[in-house]
Amino acid sequence: MAIAKKYKAAVALFDRDAQYTPTEAIDIVKKTASAKFDESVDVAIRLGVDPRKADQNVRGTVALPAGSGKTLRIAVVAAGDAAAEARAAGADFVGADDLAAEIEKGMMDFDLMIATPDMMPLVGRLGRVLGPRGLMPNPKTGTVTTDVGRAVGEFKGGKVEYRTDRYGNVHVRIGKASFSPADLETNLRAVLDEVQRAKPAAAKGKYLRKISLSTTMGPGVKIDLNRLRVIEA
Repeated sequence: MAIAKKYKAAVALFDRDAQYTPTEAIDIVKKTASAKFDESVDVAIRLGVDPRKADQNVRGTVALPAGSGKTLRIAVVAAGDAAAEARAAGADFVGADDLAAEIEKGMMDFDLMIATPDMMPLVGRLGRVLGPRGLMPNPKTGTVTTDVGRAVGEFKGGKVEYRTDRYGNVHVRIGKASFSPADLETNLRAVLDEVQRAKPAAAKGKYLRKISLSTTMGPGVKIDLNRLRVIEA
């Protein structure tokens, strides 16, 4: 009941049918954050793509200039010098067969997995465990790489993955409610620029359909696309 009460109070702070500039939306979202913990701020973007078609899937990474506000726990599947580089860069779990065996036993205490290309056959054995959780390394997101040290550093520093879901939506955390409005807007702009840059050639018509911001426990605040810098092919 307390959660419902807070949600209703948050909804009362703005007009849910109205659309706002990014700056206005961020100000509203920060006001709706009423939880006892530092809520995440997320952007939801509805794209004009058909995710059932491989050539219209949108997937990649974006570096958030102000960081994500979350400390990622990273597992790296590598051996030799690459494993040493991963440890030096701050990876939380590093190994090859030994790490794979732990994961097969149920060890899933990480948010992201990075692997060197030569280790992908080993990682492939874990697909049944990693796939449903969205943890399978992929070259498109920079999580299959020979430069694991750099990859670990970038993801620890605020680089995040994004991908379309089955409905053509992209959800990305752009920070925390405690972030300054300027930092949240800088991160939001970085995400929007990247998603626009990643527009598939096969996507026809209007690409950006809807955009909204919300906190972990709060309502969505719509952004007016007509008052947004939009790149359309």
